[in-house]
Order: sequence, then structure tokens, then C-alpha cells
Amino acid sequence: MKQEIVWGLALLLALVAGGIDWKTRRIPNWLTVSGFIAGFVTNTVAWGWPGSKAALLGAGLGLLVLLPFVWVRSLGAGDWKLVGALGAIVGPAALLDILVTTIIVAGVMAVILIVWKRRVGQTLRNLRSMLVAMMSLHVPPADVSLDNPQALKVPFGVAVAVAVVLLTARQAWGVV
Repeated sequence: MKQEIVWGLALLLALVAGGIDWKTRRIPNWLTVSGFIAGFVTNTVAWGWPGSKAALLGAGLGLLVLLPFVWVRSLGAGDWKLVGALGAIVGPAALLDILVTTIIVAGVMAVILIVWKRRVGQTLRNLRSMLVAMMSLHVPPADVSLDNPQALKVPFGVAVAVAVVLLTARQAWGVV
């Protein structure tokens, strides 16, 4: 029963964030902070100190893994904080499943968008610039960051929501 509550809370947070991100391309602090608090409190009440520890480790893992992408401006801070909040809710092990699934979903969304907008060549050049910047610990040029109004952008919060829906369904059907 406790796992169902945790996944229900993750699903609620992800769906609200995904809906807001779809409409506004932003994920507000009030949502991510309250998601973190709800995850921490829920896990602490349900499992005591081990739950608190799992919530903090999950949040820390999500924030640490995505920090380089926020730093080079290829991911928004709201998306970053959303993943941290989800980590506080589901813990580090389940967060890894969410991240892997989200990357796959976002990748599929990106490929569809790139092909649809006929920007394959430009996208490959941008990916090269971002990779070089990350490997050399530099910020990429402004034209390959989220600051470029011409850049194609996948709403990462929507990809997270789809991933959490898929994983929640997997949990509900007992496929682990």
C-alpha cells in the first residue's frame, strides 16, 4: 500500500508539471518545492529514517545527474528541480528508472520534432558543439542553448510525465 501512495504522488506531481510545462514551457518553484517536501514527509512517515535517507538520496541523485545539463543551458532549472522532487518521492533506485525512461521518451520526441521541422543537419552540428563544451568544461555558444529563440525545444517536463505514467502503469500491473 505504501508503494502505491508513493507512485500515486509521483504520478500526480509529474502530470501537473507536464501539463504546466506543455502550456507555459516552465515548471514553477511552488510545484517542485512542494513535491520535494511531500516526498520527504511521505517517505519519513512511511519508513522512518530509512525513508528520509532514501528521499534525500533520490533528490540528490536527480539534482547531481542533471546539473551538467542545466549548467550548459540544455535543460531548464524547473526540469532539474522536478527530477529532484521526483527523486525525493520515489528514491534513488526508482529515479534511475524514471531518468532512463525519460531520456528515451525525450529522445523520441526530439527526433520527431527534428524531422518534422527539417533540422537534422543543424541539430547534429549543435550536438557536436554541446558535447565539445561539456567535455572542455565550457559553456556552449548561445545559439545552442535554451536561450536561443530559434532552437527547437522538447518540453522535458512532458517527457518526464510520460515516463512516470509508463512506470506507474508497470507498477500497477505488477511488472517489475
